[in-house]
Amino acid sequence: MFGRREPVPFAFLAEADRFRSNVTPPPRERATVGQMAGRWLLGLTVVAGLVGSLVIGMPALSTAPSDPGTQQSQATDGR
Repeated sequence: MFGRREPVPFAFLAEADRFRSNVTPPPRERATVGQMAGRWLLGLTVVAGLVGSLVIGMPALSTAPSDPGTQQSQATDGR
């Protein structure tokens, strides 16, 4: 069923991987100093936000109680 080969109706589709254009694209515009500074500032802001959220969230992720004397519930008080 899958062994049958049919001819491609358009020959250029079969040779598409060998096709090379003689038209060169225009050169890319270089980023200005302001654009580069903006990208660095944006990246720095994102990294600072991630680090800040990690620093603020670390106490909530902690499993050990900070002061075991004040963290007793009434159920385990023994009264």
